[in-house]
Amino acid sequence: MVQKANATITAQTLTKFCDDYLEANAFKDYSPNGLQVDGGQPIRRIVTGVTACEALIDAAIAIEADAIMVHHGYFWKGEPAPITGMKGQRVRKLMQHGISLIAYHLPLDAHPIIGNNAKLAEALGLTITGALYPHESHPVGNIATCQPQNTDALIATITQALHRVPLHIPAHYSDSNLSAEDSKQLNHAGSKLIERVGICTGGAQDMIEQAAAMGCDAYISGEISERTTHSARELGIDYFACGHHATERDGIKALGELIAEHFSVPVSFIDIDNPA
Repeated sequence: MVQKANATITAQTLTKFCDDYLEANAFKDYSPNGLQVDGGQPIRRIVTGVTACEALIDAAIAIEADAIMVHHGYFWKGEPAPITGMKGQRVRKLMQHGISLIAYHLPLDAHPIIGNNAKLAEALGLTITGALYPHESHPVGNIATCQPQNTDALIATITQALHRVPLHIPAHYSDSNLSAEDSKQLNHAGSKLIERVGICTGGAQDMIEQAAAMGCDAYISGEISERTTHSARELGIDYFACGHHATERDGIKALGELIAEHFSVPVSFIDIDNPA
């Protein structure tokens, strides 16, 4: 039996605090931010994680948590509305065990202190200097600078910080079967050091064109599509696909630490391994 803490808060109080801190109402998002499932009981223990998968719910049940806070919750735009199948199983477990589910998507990406982009930049030794899209008041993508370095050095830094080797697409096309002259023609980006970096965690690979337009030497995100390879080569920008999950662990973890300090309730970050 897990010993419960004495301090309690309501799901509504917790959500209000997070809504205000993350300025959640400023975002037009793909899913509802805040309280998604009300477990109907006081919160004494919280679990945080990247995605509200069944494995995370089971882990929360095992330690008798009353709330789960995640970056990827439920009820995404375009998905079927009925709470059946896999979604039904997840929601049923939450309700049966009185566990509230609270989720923050874009507000957690964009926060300048504990957001996913901010925490990833910090982990990689990058200094955020602006927004990928300068007109945005709450940018979900950023531009950062670093000490001039080659791609091998940046790969080593990413690998150490995220505990996985990123997939690197060089800013030029190379083929050993090409003649030296043809290689020179294709390698329009030339050999360069990386100093100005675009960054947006998760599934933001299509912002690579904007990163190139903003004069970035490299672009870092989580996922990669087939088209991304050609974009990197033709735009002359190095691309680093670092994993959707891996690039979005630290934001929700930092939010949990903030909540633990503010409300004096135990918060446990549980990392459900995901290679994607």
